[in-house]
Amino acid sequence: MFITSLYILLFTIIIPNILADPSMEELEGTWTSKSNTVFTGPGFYDPIDELLIEPDLPGISYSFTKDGHFEEALYRVVGNPKNHSCPVASVTYQHGTYEILTNGSIVLTPIAVDGRQLLSDPCNQENPNESQYVRYVQPTFFKTYQKYVDSYHGRWTLQIYQFDGSKMQPLYLAYQPPLMLPTYALNPTDSASETASTLRSNGGTNKKKRSTNIKNNLKRSLENSYRTNAIKRSFIDDNKFDFYWWCSVLSLGIISSFLFLKK
Repeated sequence: MFITSLYILLFTIIIPNILADPSMEELEGTWTSKSNTVFTGPGFYDPIDELLIEPDLPGISYSFTKDGHFEEALYRVVGNPKNHSCPVASVTYQHGTYEILTNGSIVLTPIAVDGRQLLSDPCNQENPNESQYVRYVQPTFFKTYQKYVDSYHGRWTLQIYQFDGSKMQPLYLAYQPPLMLPTYALNPTDSASETASTLRSNGGTNKKKRSTNIKNNLKRSLENSYRTNAIKRSFIDDNKFDFYWWCSVLSLGIISSFLFLKK
């Protein structure tokens, strides 16, 4: 009877959760790399002054909402093996919408007018003391992903596999709900260049007035940034960790019992 109950638990609760279709709720939150210095949101990009804010250390961060919006914050430094005094550094911001395909792949579609990049390549530009600040748009395809609890740190971990299957550096859950800027177009130019997720204007609407309204909304959003409902997540909740630990123990027990009975 006990073994029967274990099988029922295994096939009705544990296995369905493991084999469930990919879900946007799984990705919800702000994820950051090990340096723990790069986070999406107003601390990385100021859309009013269109200013990218360089973090203390290189790293990456992605935020996802459960209704299909994403934000990307990347600070990367690549060394020059021929000349160690010529590293290439880039600070990149994008946001937009995303979808999870049935095979577990993730497609990021950025809002074209909002992407920004600050590029420093001192040995290959006219003025080595100046960085290039440009608009940036790069749709992204991730082959698949895994979400799990890191057994050493006890934190939710997101392992993303890039388009070619290579591993990206692991990301750790930092905030939930995510810490993000507004999900509509922050610096729209004209309606033809905006995506479906941006604000639309009626024919004859004054562009200057629309721009002012958006900037006012952004100011209010930035003023309230420290009153966000996003909660910092350093470690997985104790109750949830216990649940997953006992599920693992129970699964091992079930498998052992099954193998014993077969003998």
